Amino acid sequence: MSSELAHDPDISGGEVRREGRAARPKDAATLIIVRRDSKTPKILMGRRAAGHKFMPNKFVFPGGKVNPGDGRLRPPRDLHPLVMQRLQRSSTETRARALALAAIRETFEETGLTLGEPGAPTLATRSPHWRGFLKFGINPRLDTLQLIARAITPPYHLRRFDARFFMADAELIQGDVREQPAGSGELLELHWVSVKDAEELKIPNITRVILAEVERRIREQPGPGDTGPFIHYRHGKLVLDRI
Repeated sequence: MSSELAHDPDISGGEVRREGRAARPKDAATLIIVRRDSKTPKILMGRRAAGHKFMPNKFVFPGGKVNPGDGRLRPPRDLHPLVMQRLQRSSTETRARALALAAIRETFEETGLTLGEPGAPTLATRSPHWRGFLKFGINPRLDTLQLIARAITPPYHLRRFDARFFMADAELIQGDVREQPAGSGELLELHWVSVKDAEELKIPNITRVILAEVERRIREQPGPGDTGPFIHYRHGKLVLDRI
């Protein structure tokens, strides 16, 4: 696995830096939603459009960069203390919460799905990125999110991200759980797929690592303090730690 990741051109989008100092990774968050209403659990994935500079034509989970508005919300149901503790090993409390909120917001933008609960009152914000979500009267809910992995793009690529991967049950979705959700169009061919079938899609090796962790968690159902893979580079060499 280490060899595959170390030589995977798709781990960070393929834009290689030829010279100069490595770009600083931008915080990003991804959400793996697990649907358990059939014998075989399924997860939501979509294909990135061909025009994207980051992982074009690859099947991925919903997600994206953290923006300032994510750090200004304080949902009624916060992250589990053990999840917050693990996130704070590499961020502040506010940033940790922003990462989880970014995962939910990006999922809404890319799939149209709202993960949370009806709020009384609904959170208020000046952030244009959150208005679309909050107009449905839903407050994002963080307490059941699991932190399952972290991955930092290699230093030799132009576009770099420090991504945290969260996992949540589809029961958090408000409204219909459709076979093919509709979002912004950033992710194409959105559909629910088993982990086994996902492994047959056109995915980067980094996603295979995450899928293995998802499969383990579905099978073992560990608690919020359970660790997951942390994929990063040190002195130009691939390092596989635990988060």
